[in-house]
Amino acid sequence: MTAPTIERIETSLVDLPTIRPHKLSVATMHGQTLMLVKVYCSDGVTGIGEGTTIAGMAYGPESPEAMKLAIDAYFAPAMIGQDATRIQALMAYLGKLVKLNHFSKSALETALLDAHGKRLGVPVSELLGGRRRERLPVVWTLASGDTARDIEEAEAMLEVRRHRVFKLKIGARALHTDIKHVADIKRALGERATVRVDVNMAWSETQAAWAIPALADAGCELVEQPVASAAALARLMRRFPVALMADEILQGPESAFEIARQHGADVFAIKIEQSGGLFAAQHVAAIADAAGIELYGGTMLEGAFSTIASAHLFSSFARLRWGTELFGPLLITEEILTMPLDYSDFELTVPNGPGLGIELDEAKIKRFTRDGLLKITQ
Repeated sequence: MTAPTIERIETSLVDLPTIRPHKLSVATMHGQTLMLVKVYCSDGVTGIGEGTTIAGMAYGPESPEAMKLAIDAYFAPAMIGQDATRIQALMAYLGKLVKLNHFSKSALETALLDAHGKRLGVPVSELLGGRRRERLPVVWTLASGDTARDIEEAEAMLEVRRHRVFKLKIGARALHTDIKHVADIKRALGERATVRVDVNMAWSETQAAWAIPALADAGCELVEQPVASAAALARLMRRFPVALMADEILQGPESAFEIARQHGADVFAIKIEQSGGLFAAQHVAAIADAAGIELYGGTMLEGAFSTIASAHLFSSFARLRWGTELFGPLLITEEILTMPLDYSDFELTVPNGPGLGIELDEAKIKRFTRDGLLKITQ
């Protein structure tokens, strides 16, 4: 029996509004752009993947526009006619043709896994070894930059039982200001919720050494990527009564191995896009697990497709001590699926349907699809 092959690949840019500005130390997001890719196969099956970044190119080397261009010009021509069922072999082949471009590769691998799951009638989690849990705890990020507004937002999340762990984006302001911001929020929430922070590499090692004990005193339980250097993060390890998490410096299995070798983090933020795809992210998690480093399911503030792809992977982890941050779709004002995701009782349900188990609302998405690569506004 002839294996199904890839017949064509289509990409699009979808510009979606967000519920509020999302303030990071590197930039402030006022909307989110998804790069959606559809892989059409000769057996009539179509898979969908997604590439998304945080704040355009302020966070990393790829943008949604760059992903679209890379797939259209380089990846797609190499994939046409290839066996659609040998996903790891195909991704290894593409890795030889195109260096890096982790986000683009993740989007394509997601689409291939979505298609193959549909073909076999099984969820993507089964293609990754099988899920161990049906639901995942989800952290909510407070990033308006306004203390009173963040407290109000957290109270609303607790009231509807959507989130009870909150991550605060800090690093753009003076240290004293940020620490007071964290302390005030933790004091308002008390024991009803836990608080973490993400600095997005904004501090020097000296600043971090001063600030982390103050954050611990304020009730913070985890500090994510306080410094940009892996060596500096390793030097900060074991000095404080809070966990330190590696994020931006995790760029796939090789970097994960080096960080683990240097005892450079308590926790790894696993991200499928930053790792270069679901299989690469699985390898990052395996390295962490072998080294005794705990796991956290990270996000690039993705829309539904990368969020659910991540959920399928995270559901297969033996240990997920720090939960997940898969709230990206909740930051977007528009529902782009025919059936909304199930966020309830502080957790996200991992879909059980074939492939990713979700369906794009083609009529809704058409309204937000960009015509061309450039978006120019006054």
